[in-house]
Amino acid sequence: MEDRLEIRTRPRERIVVTACDLFHRHGIRSVGVDAIAEAAGTNKMTLYRHFGSKDDLVVEYLRKVANDAEAIWGQLEAGHPGDPIAQLNAWVRRAAECVIADGRGCDMVNAAVELTDPEHPARRIIEDFKKSYRGHLTKLCGAAGAIDAELLADTLSLLLEGARVSRQSVGAEGPSARFVRMSETIIATFPRHRAMEAGQPDI
Repeated sequence: MEDRLEIRTRPRERIVVTACDLFHRHGIRSVGVDAIAEAAGTNKMTLYRHFGSKDDLVVEYLRKVANDAEAIWGQLEAGHPGDPIAQLNAWVRRAAECVIADGRGCDMVNAAVELTDPEHPARRIIEDFKKSYRGHLTKLCGAAGAIDAELLADTLSLLLEGARVSRQSVGAEGPSARFVRMSETIIATFPRHRAMEAGQPDI
């Protein structure tokens, strides 16, 4: 039974992984179901058996992106347990690695630009993800001692979005290369609660 189940689910997994790769590298609109099915080693009939439409596959793609990104917060906590300042520093460096390593930018932002219909089912996923991400970063900034944690989180988020766009438009040697330094400067300028300042290094 388990072997039959594994065989039955394998094409779906291949389709999702392949679609994620193609959508990320080439964009959603420029990749058709024929190309996805061929690259996944299957056919359109099988693809539509698992996904009723291309839009359904786009939704699954963005859900996977969201789930992968959600795991980052647990990784930051695991890497620096009980030390939100170190976690915030680690977030800055993790974000910088994403900017430098990947010239395609944020999957969610790219999808939002392509999917202009406000009723598209993927729009809700994008919105929910961005709200959740903002909430996580705000909570982390607050735990690290920032008095106006929401403003700091929004500032860092906009800096990250801008760095990704800069990376796409002018390359890795442009302003995005200074993301870490700019982020650290911004964090250092935000006032912190006195209890956090006493005996704590700059964040």
